[in-house]
Amino acid sequence: MNLLPANSALIIVDVQKMFENPRWGNRNNPQAEENIASLIEKWRETKRPIIHIQHVEGSFHPAYEFKDFIKPLPEETIIRKSVNSSFIGTNLESSLRSREIDTVVIVGLTTNHCVETTTRMAGNLGFNTFLVSDATATFDRLGPDGKLYTAETIHNMTLVNLNEEFATIVTTEQVINMCTDHIQSQIHI
Repeated sequence: MNLLPANSALIIVDVQKMFENPRWGNRNNPQAEENIASLIEKWRETKRPIIHIQHVEGSFHPAYEFKDFIKPLPEETIIRKSVNSSFIGTNLESSLRSREIDTVVIVGLTTNHCVETTTRMAGNLGFNTFLVSDATATFDRLGPDGKLYTAETIHNMTLVNLNEEFATIVTTEQVINMCTDHIQSQIHI
C-alpha cells in the first residue's frame, strides 16, 4: 500500500447525533466511531487537513450536532450540506482544489447514503479516493420487495459497488499505516 500524501484530506461525513436515535434500527460496525476517532487523532498528529461534513435541513436542530467525540477544532473546515453529496451545493470541491488536495479519505454515516454519494462524486471528479470500510456504518432497510436487508449486507454491497471504480476500499489500520510510514520515512531522511 502506498503512502498518503501529506496533504491528504480526511472527509468525515455526517457523524451527527441524529444517528443515535433508536428509530434508525439495527446498525452494523459498532466500532465505526472508535475508528473515526483514531483517524482524526492520526490526522491531527500529522497535521493533515480534516473536513467535517454536517447534514442540515432548515434550521439547526440539536440532532444535527456532531457527535461529542468529533468536535471540530477551530482550524478544521466545516461544510454544511442539505443533500446526500458533500459536493452538491457546497464549496467542497473548490476548497480541495484551492489547497491542491488530490487525495481524500472518506469516513462517516451512512455507508449507502451520504458516504456512498460523496465517494462516487469524489471519484468522478478525479480525486484519488479512499473509503475506510470499518469507519463507516449503516442501518437495516426494508426493500421495495418488502424484504428486510441487513445493515451488514447493505454495507458490504456498497463497498463492492464502489471498490476500484470510485474508490480504493481500505481499513482504519491500513490508513494509519499509510500515514505512519510517511512520518517514519521523514525521520529517517
